[in-house]
Amino acid sequence: MDTTATVPALGPIATEMHARLDAALSPTALTLIDESAHHAGHAGHDGRGESHFALEIESAAFAGKNRVARQRLVYAALGELMQERVHALTIRARAPGE
Repeated sequence: MDTTATVPALGPIATEMHARLDAALSPTALTLIDESAHHAGHAGHDGRGESHFALEIESAAFAGKNRVARQRLVYAALGELMQERVHALTIRARAPGE
């Protein structure tokens, strides 16, 4: 699936996040926004950027799952990026038709 139309020019961490989410969840819609600049001076902002993100994702993988199970799928797809690079991730996950 080509979701590049919903993705603005992203840095390497966001690009890797996008690729992992595509591979693991085959989303029908995916919007990933780097909100790091809004958090300058706050915890988790180390000056490198790409530390705070907002994600909206639609995938059939979320059908029949509650919010926590959906978030776990996203975290599993992102793997070590969540421990090593991403400080905060706001997730809005839905199944098609929701």
